[in-house]
Amino acid sequence: MRKWLPVLAFLSIIAGFLGVYIGSVSLTPSDVTASVAYGIKSILSGIFPSINPGERPRAFIIVWELRLPRVLLAYLVGLSLASAGVASQALFRNALADPYIIGVSAGAGVGAALGAIYAPSHMGTFALVSALLSVLIVYAVSRVDGHVPVDTLLLAGIAYGFLASAVTWYLIISQGERAHITWMWLMGTFNGSSWGNVGEMFIVALLGVGFLVWKWRELNLILFGEESIALGLDVHLYRKLFIGTIALLTAFSVSAAGIIGFIGLVSPHIMRLILGPNHRSLTPASALFGGVLLVFADLLARTVAKPTELPVGIITALMGAPFFLYLLMKHKRGELYS
Repeated sequence: MRKWLPVLAFLSIIAGFLGVYIGSVSLTPSDVTASVAYGIKSILSGIFPSINPGERPRAFIIVWELRLPRVLLAYLVGLSLASAGVASQALFRNALADPYIIGVSAGAGVGAALGAIYAPSHMGTFALVSALLSVLIVYAVSRVDGHVPVDTLLLAGIAYGFLASAVTWYLIISQGERAHITWMWLMGTFNGSSWGNVGEMFIVALLGVGFLVWKWRELNLILFGEESIALGLDVHLYRKLFIGTIALLTAFSVSAAGIIGFIGLVSPHIMRLILGPNHRSLTPASALFGGVLLVFADLLARTVAKPTELPVGIITALMGAPFFLYLLMKHKRGELYS
């Protein structure tokens, strides 16, 4: 992991810079660096009055108010979804588990849609409760003698996802003229991201991803299922904690940017191929790579069909669905752990 950490950090910086630099309005690299420097100095000048931020750069509004919050939010959501994917695969002991595929994202979407209609300021809480129920229902339905078989998990997740999507679509259609806006959000978008969204998602990612990185030993042990009790792990406690963490990360990601699939599947598998299955390195590496993937996916979403902006969920689906079929074929040939 030590030699890959600088690589992933470098990729994160490159993705962040390109995400801010490329857009509908042409900027120069100096526009970006000057605007970011001015924004940081402005914040510091509020704490240390001796610091003078200088003259405001011409591209400041575009860089600091529009593109930078968008890129940071995409990175944090990617970080969170990839970490939730790693935890799901360990918890379900199934390489194909991902919050999107097993219906947790769709379940969180129901809560988020309800929150958007009836209590916009509590959308995250509604999504969290709904995501928790989704994990528990899919887990309970899929579990057979302490194991979660691939076929049962996929069928339960797909069925629950269809049910949750049907409820969400009903809620969207019932909004009349606002249906199009909600539909765009549900397909995944970072349009309209604010520093408030970034702050909220940062706290959630810090708590959720930080917990999963900290508990890498427990993630390794829980792969043994009930046998891990003999290894000293309180399985029942950690199942609840991991379910809560998966639900937290997925719910607030859905609240922030809609339903974005496959990041939690693609990122952990690529990192597992490079670094192996040990969660000590797998969890932080997958999180960082998930952030990079989603920043690039958002960049494609807003540039590939200019001037129209595509929902980012379409880009991740185009990227993730073939990867999922590839993994399914590997599972069929017995080349994938489960």
